[in-house]
Amino acid sequence: MRRIYFLIPDVQSARQIIDELLLKRIEWRHVHVLARAGVPLEDLPEATLAQRSDLIPALARGVAAGGVTGVLAGLVAMAFPPTGLTIAGGVVVLMTLASAGFGAWTATMIGVDVPNTRLKQFEYAIENGELLMMVDVKKDRVEEIEQLVKSHHPEADVEGTDPTIPAFP
Repeated sequence: MRRIYFLIPDVQSARQIIDELLLKRIEWRHVHVLARAGVPLEDLPEATLAQRSDLIPALARGVAAGGVTGVLAGLVAMAFPPTGLTIAGGVVVLMTLASAGFGAWTATMIGVDVPNTRLKQFEYAIENGELLMMVDVKKDRVEEIEQLVKSHHPEADVEGTDPTIPAFP
């Protein structure tokens, strides 16, 4: 899947584009619209927390950092066990899983408050009243969808694609 970014001038244009995308069999759940605070999106599919924030990358970093920390702590505990305790491989696995879980939890708590770094280039346009539409399509349909929007809506700016969309869009 690829994510295509469009900057749309108003809600009416966005609604027309979404109607055309639906006719081209792009599912509703694969279209996300982001606008500045206070802009009524009415019945448009609003971008979720996962699209607006840095939640998914933070989750990945938290799991990785927590997992590595757990493995290292478990190996240190095996190499230098506390007096009277025998530490085996199960403890290392348990510490790895517990640390990865803790890392995921703490990182996502931070990530939900950080704006999506991929959307930074669109901040100025969004603050000036434009709508950002993100459309997730199969990679073989990217050009078709871009051409559809360009040909029917010259007011919409195609802003490119991401090579892949996040694992949990």
